[in-house]
Amino acid sequence: MQLRKSLALGISSAMLLSVLAACSGNNGNAPASSSPASPAPSSSAAATEEAKDVKLTFFNTSAEVNNVFEDLFKTYHELHPNVTIELIPTPIGGAQLEKFQSLLASGNPATMANLDPGTILQFKDKFLDLESEKAKYEQLTKPGAVEGALLDGKFLGIPWTAQGYGLLYNKRVVEESIGGAFDPSTIKTRSDLAALFEKVQAAGKAPVMIHGADWSLGAHYLALSYSLQSNSVDTNRKFVEDMKNGTVKLSDNPQFTGLMDTFDLLKKYNARSKDPLVADYMKDSTDFAKGEAAFYFMGDWTWAVIGTLEGRDQEFGILPVPISDNSSDFGNNQVAYSEPKLFAIDDSGSSPEQQAAAKAFLEWLVTSEQGQEAIVTKMGLALPYKDVKAKGTNVISDAINTYVDQGNVINIGVINYLPQDYWAKTGASMQKYLANKIDRQGLADEVEAYWKSNAGK
Repeated sequence: MQLRKSLALGISSAMLLSVLAACSGNNGNAPASSSPASPAPSSSAAATEEAKDVKLTFFNTSAEVNNVFEDLFKTYHELHPNVTIELIPTPIGGAQLEKFQSLLASGNPATMANLDPGTILQFKDKFLDLESEKAKYEQLTKPGAVEGALLDGKFLGIPWTAQGYGLLYNKRVVEESIGGAFDPSTIKTRSDLAALFEKVQAAGKAPVMIHGADWSLGAHYLALSYSLQSNSVDTNRKFVEDMKNGTVKLSDNPQFTGLMDTFDLLKKYNARSKDPLVADYMKDSTDFAKGEAAFYFMGDWTWAVIGTLEGRDQEFGILPVPISDNSSDFGNNQVAYSEPKLFAIDDSGSSPEQQAAAKAFLEWLVTSEQGQEAIVTKMGLALPYKDVKAKGTNVISDAINTYVDQGNVINIGVINYLPQDYWAKTGASMQKYLANKIDRQGLADEVEAYWKSNAGK
């Protein structure tokens, strides 16, 4: 599991997929088609267009919210009786890519698809270039949202979800430990964090929780070293290419060494240090929410667990993961941020009428009161849009949005260009490091070997 399978929603989205029950739709995979109705009495092109019955299909990889999408399709049909939308459901976490590929191969692609950016990139020639819509969405979305959704420089997918991660904190535990109000802006360096951990431990509480799963360690923690090279996704892609070519030594890279120095600090104060690889996501999230640890390296998707708990604490926030003792270094004041799912429109088998209807529906979905209410309150997701009318309950997303609004984010879009197994293979190496089975040089050697291997190319 990973953020991009999720950020997944998962990276993503992916995490939501691991903890929510499926609500699969009952509709079959009906072919996308459009059938003209009787000619309209008006001779105008607009009247003729309105008179056409258009049938759209929607391929959904966020399977846990299938029923929410189906309700939205019904609402839209009531508003636009000539447009019918049918869900193509997929199972949670399984065979989604294979099903999408089979639809393409059969010549029966879905008109619209909710996909990981990496999947859209993989099949980029099959999707409609939305360049004509780009300026509009740049006005509608928060700064950087459209830029973060670009794939090889093209606007192929409309952003609709936003997720972030870093060091979540339980406000009650932190404030009881320090004996007063906690100002997160005071933690600007690794030394600041270490001093805070000392206070928490001295108060008899566990300073931090590290979730020991490979997706958390490989996709979320270690992969920060690729995104921290610069603000530019292209520059970060070049860094990965240099690793593939064997021209990068991680042990000489300040972002990697700084990140791992911080990881050593997290290891030292890890609440799970006696058994670091158990990786029970539900238990880790629950224990953090109920005050068993002050901090938790995780993302806002964990609200799917925390938000439903009885007897939990109420106030949570997030800190960036500091990578140095220079407060101005990139990463010390920014949280990791991505758009783990995008809406794409088919350009391989859909008619112009279907494409136009799909554009109109997707714009309604992310801007209308009905659409935003469903996404924010029913799906529990954050929208990267300026004018969001709905108010959700995810206080961690709210905390991340503060960083987003200030432009203090790390664009982790480089992961959209990484091979499918990067998080599992390098995550396994991180697990060895967490369990003290290899040292820092051994970790660097294993990660470099992965990127120089065929698996990393």
